[in-house]
Amino acid sequence: MRIGYFDCFSGISGDMTLGALVDAGVDPKAILSAVNGLGLPVEVSFETVRRGEFRANYARVVCAPEHAHRHLHHIEAMIDKASITPRQAELAKRIFRKIGEAEAKVHGVDLAKIHFHEVGAADSIVDIVGAAVGLDLLGVERFEASPIPPGRGWVKAAHGKMSLPAPATAELLKGVPLAESTVEMELTTPTGAAIVTTVAEAFGPLPAMTIETIGLGAGTKDLAGQANILRLFVGQVDTPGSTSDRIWVLETNLDDLPGEVVGHATTLLMAAGALDTFLTPIQMKKNRPGVMVTVLCDRSLIPAMETILFRETTTLGVRRYEVGRHKLKRQAAEVATPFGTVKGKLGWLDGRPPTFSPEYEDCARVAREQNVPLREVYNAAHAAYAQATPVATAPTIAKADHGHSHDHGHSHDHGHGHHHHHDEPPSDPK
Repeated sequence: MRIGYFDCFSGISGDMTLGALVDAGVDPKAILSAVNGLGLPVEVSFETVRRGEFRANYARVVCAPEHAHRHLHHIEAMIDKASITPRQAELAKRIFRKIGEAEAKVHGVDLAKIHFHEVGAADSIVDIVGAAVGLDLLGVERFEASPIPPGRGWVKAAHGKMSLPAPATAELLKGVPLAESTVEMELTTPTGAAIVTTVAEAFGPLPAMTIETIGLGAGTKDLAGQANILRLFVGQVDTPGSTSDRIWVLETNLDDLPGEVVGHATTLLMAAGALDTFLTPIQMKKNRPGVMVTVLCDRSLIPAMETILFRETTTLGVRRYEVGRHKLKRQAAEVATPFGTVKGKLGWLDGRPPTFSPEYEDCARVAREQNVPLREVYNAAHAAYAQATPVATAPTIAKADHGHSHDHGHSHDHGHGHHHHHDEPPSDPK
């Protein structure tokens, strides 16, 4: 499995993330094209600098002065108009929503009323959208990160001084192990915290991995006695046979909601990054038929999942517990069918032949485009895999010969993933 690991020994910010992604191999032209499509008065450039005697890539974002007070729906509309893939747009919106939910929590107001001041400024929008594009194009299956040092000291707030981490940053880092901060400044900004907590599935030491490349992203300031750098390790982890990990299970029982409302909640949970969500019919007190909503997610997403459950349902409490998960080694694959290319996954144990599972969404897309029954696309995908010569380590299965030479011209996107209320302390540039 190809993974990316954020080594945040000097914290993390938006510009550090952009610099590290480009330094790790992401084409800067793709990021520049994406941010230019936002229609914001900004100029972005990447340059090699030195931080604490080490070389690093610095993302310089220069924007003209503006006085925009943007709400979440303004920013999401801007993202929808950008020239980026739906997957990249979804990740960018997920990061912004995560920040908005943190701001709403600390200020005690509705998410819709939050003004994205610092994080809604042009440079922060560029940081987050650019990071979403870069994270997608990096081509890794999993992200992890080190413990996060938030920084120490004070920042100026609208109503006086506030100790670090700033309230929204602290809310974003709930459930994440923190590292000691020895530098008197804001090492981790709200933007950086939102990015890393949205994509990282685990926080801890550098995993056993074969390193392919290391991207170094520079912070704005050159600190005395510490390299102000974010390191992004990209490489392979050995996953022979099967893998084990830990995930969280969230559960709540409902007996007084229409099915449409429950279904809407599960849709939002999946869109927010849940690994899975499902409904179980149950018998509740007073002989009431009910439903148990179960959510599987990574630890970092617990706050987001619970926010959706409390906001969208009538529940008064959510049970949660950690479980171990044993899973087959998996890898993305593609097969060529008479209807077009279909994506899927290979799963296998060592010493046994892999199995191929077509992706429902891709099969449904092909069925719509070709105006054929969905089951025929599934059957064609399985037949194409059976007639090919599968290689467990190959991401693409050779095209099967069905006596057809159709070329449907399908294209494939390969991708994955500072706002402040009016009295939120501004973030010092990293």
